[in-house]
Amino acid sequence: MLDQYTYIFAIGTMFAMLDAFNNGANDVANSWATSVSSRSISYRQAMIFGTIFELLGAITVGARTADTIKNGIIPNSAFQGNAGVQMLAFTIALAGASSWVMWCTRHSAHVSSTYSLISSVAGVGVATVGASKVQWGWNKGKGLGAIFAGLGMAPAISAGFAATIFMLIKLVVHMRKDPVPWAVYTSPFFFLIAGTICTLSIVYKGSPNLGLGKKPAWYIAAVTMGTAGGLCLLAALFFVPYVHAKVIKKDASVKWYHAFMGPLLFKRAPVAPADRAAVPNYAVVQHDPDLEETPAGGDALAKAENGTSTPDDKEQKLASIDAPPLTQKELNAQGDARLNAKLRKKRGPIGWALRTLHDNPMGPGQIYELHNIKIILKRIPATIVAGL
Repeated sequence: MLDQYTYIFAIGTMFAMLDAFNNGANDVANSWATSVSSRSISYRQAMIFGTIFELLGAITVGARTADTIKNGIIPNSAFQGNAGVQMLAFTIALAGASSWVMWCTRHSAHVSSTYSLISSVAGVGVATVGASKVQWGWNKGKGLGAIFAGLGMAPAISAGFAATIFMLIKLVVHMRKDPVPWAVYTSPFFFLIAGTICTLSIVYKGSPNLGLGKKPAWYIAAVTMGTAGGLCLLAALFFVPYVHAKVIKKDASVKWYHAFMGPLLFKRAPVAPADRAAVPNYAVVQHDPDLEETPAGGDALAKAENGTSTPDDKEQKLASIDAPPLTQKELNAQGDARLNAKLRKKRGPIGWALRTLHDNPMGPGQIYELHNIKIILKRIPATIVAGL
């Protein structure tokens, strides 16, 4: 036991958690942003699914990436068995990468947590063991050359895949006279593609401890296609009937747990009227009649129509006409303010949380001052409730 380095381990753990936080604010947000923006899932669902699948991805296919960062950039032999120097070097690399990504996140400059950490490890390697010890070349796919080559190739490959998939959807679905049924009935094929890619990444490039690299090619192909085919079959049995009931039959009474009924949903008679579907309000700026305020100049316009306007009313009317239109950002802010005001009136947990946050804003001065620390302690439970 190297007890004398415990403090380095503790500091490194804190910066590792900060780097994980930054990874959630950047890489995880990038992967789920399209799903949230398209209204496929809600923001809360994205947080839940992101937590689950990020953990699964780290467990199943994260070993090789960790091995590359561990000794693919700086060989372990370069430290000559000095565990203290090696631990300090990687702690400093974590501190540098997490601080940089945190600054970028704070200023809305989107960066990659992975490439920031890799570059930080390379910089620490130059300062610690010298530039000659850093693996600048390919190094069997683990060196900086291979890593940054992927940075250049990934956009082109992703663009090719995106163009192919979109053209496939366009030809198979969008160009039909009635595209909605085609979109529903062809969805299992895309489950097949996603299942094939995910399973192949686990079987072919998964954790070395699983020993899958020693398996023959037919075994890898059988496991991959079997898993993907099973996922496709499940989608056909449960996903297609559920979406058919929601989208084609427009059954507003169908809930998420009805998906387990499978093909029985095809025979289920809709309870609600089928002439319209229950579609959520997707407007960015929500207009609640209960919270709508009289527009500026509204009273003046009414008085002008009745012939009872005064000079002050006329000036107010002219001012409202000359005022520049609100920007989309200002409209969004007003919509958020109206929604928060409505939620603060509720009696449930969300109402309590928003009232607590509204009544306890951060005070002047630094965050470590006593009055701000007390406010933070009050805001933490409310922040957790509001986030959930």
